[in-house]
Amino acid sequence: MGIDTAADERLAERLAELRVERGWTLEELARRAEVSRSTLSRVERAEVSPTAALLGRLCTVYGRSMSRLLAEVEAAATPLVRAADQRVWRDEATGFVRRSVSPPHGSLRAEVVEGRLPAGGDIAYDKPCDSGREHHLWLLEGRLALTVNGDEQLLEAGDCLRFVPGTSRFHCPGPAPARYALVVVEP
Repeated sequence: MGIDTAADERLAERLAELRVERGWTLEELARRAEVSRSTLSRVERAEVSPTAALLGRLCTVYGRSMSRLLAEVEAAATPLVRAADQRVWRDEATGFVRRSVSPPHGSLRAEVVEGRLPAGGDIAYDKPCDSGREHHLWLLEGRLALTVNGDEQLLEAGDCLRFVPGTSRFHCPGPAPARYALVVVEP
């Protein structure tokens, strides 16, 4: 099953461009990201959609946030982004849905992202992909267990947690899905 949207194809192309810009082979990228060469090849050819964890690893290797990477494949940045035009990305493996509410722009230091994780959903980032960026996670609905560098916080609707990412795990214990707004501030 291949990727079927133009935006997902642009993401695959951008990932390949980033590797080529650095002069890396697929083998070199596989070593750096600790991901199999065949998986990376299939992602770059738009045969499979990357998971959130895989994108996190690639963002770490390429030294950019996931939001910045996803913004790089947007057609154009504008000051007003209508709800229908906001970039939505889905991780089919975990059920995680990420909406770029305010895609980043070169002159801006902050952005807003909406995240939705189904009950029982679990995403682990073994390497920080947003190193040095300040995060404010405001839980809008449900419950979310967020572990950053081994320190777990159980958030209830309305809670807000400020943190600088490290190794992290997002887990929705249920019974309802978790929906949150994440504000990311560049240093």
